[in-house]
Amino acid sequence: MANRDIVERSLAAVWHPCTQMKSHERFPLVPVARGSGAWLEDFEGGRFVDGVSSWWVNLFGHSHPAINAAIADQLGRLEHAMLAGFTHEPVVQLSERLAKLAPGRLGHAFYASDGASATEIALKMAFHYWANRGRPGKHRFVHLEGGYHGETAGALSVTDVPLFRDAYGPLLHRNLVTPFPARRAGSKEFQCETCAEEAAGVLATLLEGQSDTIAALILEPMVQGASGMRMYHPLFLRRARELCDRHEVLLIADEIMTGFGRTGTMFACEQAGVAPDLMCLSKGITGGYLPLSCVLSTDEVYGAFYDDSLARAFLHSHSYTGNALACRAACAVLDLFEQGRVIEANRDKAARFDALAAPLALHPSIRDWRRLGMIWAFEVASDEPSFAPRAFEIAMRHRALLRPIGNTVYFMPPYVTDEEAFSVLVRAATAIADELGASA
Repeated sequence: MANRDIVERSLAAVWHPCTQMKSHERFPLVPVARGSGAWLEDFEGGRFVDGVSSWWVNLFGHSHPAINAAIADQLGRLEHAMLAGFTHEPVVQLSERLAKLAPGRLGHAFYASDGASATEIALKMAFHYWANRGRPGKHRFVHLEGGYHGETAGALSVTDVPLFRDAYGPLLHRNLVTPFPARRAGSKEFQCETCAEEAAGVLATLLEGQSDTIAALILEPMVQGASGMRMYHPLFLRRARELCDRHEVLLIADEIMTGFGRTGTMFACEQAGVAPDLMCLSKGITGGYLPLSCVLSTDEVYGAFYDDSLARAFLHSHSYTGNALACRAACAVLDLFEQGRVIEANRDKAARFDALAAPLALHPSIRDWRRLGMIWAFEVASDEPSFAPRAFEIAMRHRALLRPIGNTVYFMPPYVTDEEAFSVLVRAATAIADELGASA
């Protein structure tokens, strides 16, 4: 099959996500026929490095033999069975293993299919928890300026990215926004303790005045992805945990993007030494193979629903909750973490990649260079109004899949990426800075 044929058929039949479809008149779709390791390939043999892990989901590369084998084995046993009133081995094993890995005492797992669904579950759980405890007035949520938690109605109500939120404003529940831990709005400043303390002070004032109506604080630990890989000091997480405890507000950690090693620890919360009451997981949980998400809850939250009354139960459901194939893939991913000491190996790999990227960091058009774990990000000073699609196009010419967020270019490659593949990303980003950047 030719690339052009599959592209034409896709444009005629598929409504692609997060896309103004008319833009493909100028910026063509990229066809993908197969993948191996950190590389994707089109129908005519063209290869490019998956520099964003296929929207942050792929951990161990495409077509990984161990994950392939686990899914194939599970296919011969059980592909899916409803989880309401039934259970199976993969979902039990995965739940047990996640409880052991997660910080604190997050002993119960509730499953869905995607990150936004996990956010919806966590919000509903938090409200219902307080209602079951006789405090139904605690029905609002606090979220960070610039936060992103998904695009369903509940998730958008705690999202502060105008591009996604504004069109649906009349549909959304009004919640409370608290400042991101930075000196100024939109700042990409990283590791600022003073900023953390100042933002915590504003949060403290908010909770002191309105905690009787607030069910939970939801945040992305350490890194806000969709706002441009904005990173902050872990001190803010510690202060947020203390304030939530003091004012009887649940803490929801959205680790959908940051979980499973992306920030240098298995979960980003670990870097602050805190544990949330509810933790949302998705994206890398199956290594990028199958849709799956999960909300881990403390035993205390779970216990508030355990009762003879059906009305006090959590009656949320999805048809494919706890899908056996997806859970088996997730267990294979956890096997790879254990067998390869991946977190430790990634620290060494990131240091080597830093050296490869050092000349790029010094480029005259690059601003706010930063890295956390296996995430690299920077801004390109540019007046180009179509920066993101043009940068994408330039990167593809240099055999790299990069998907900028505004003027933010980032690398979030699979953990199997080697120095050759990472060098491709650096060359592509250098070309973006050369062609679109403006020197100071």
